[in-house]
Amino acid sequence: MSLTVALYFLSGTALFVIGLHGLFARRHLVRRVLGLNIAGSGVFMTFCAVAVRGGGVPDPIPQAMVITGLVVAVAATALALAIVIRLYRETGRLTLDEPGDRR
Repeated sequence: MSLTVALYFLSGTALFVIGLHGLFARRHLVRRVLGLNIAGSGVFMTFCAVAVRGGGVPDPIPQAMVITGLVVAVAATALALAIVIRLYRETGRLTLDEPGDRR
């Protein structure tokens, strides 16, 4: 594994962990959506880092899958934000907990 591939792999892993922290540690729904996007970006980066054929030549199939995944991620983000907006208009809150709940 070359230094560049290792750097991309470790950066992707760090992005994934940061995104998971944002997804599970925050209560604000927009921050959770952003955390999910950051975690997905980490997965895409890690997938591209390990998708190398022998001799260091990039494999085009995983790259095409990542491009497709990016399109799906944009659509899923738009849907999630539309649901968050609808929830805010209906309830006036941007969290899923009840108004009296304290954690």
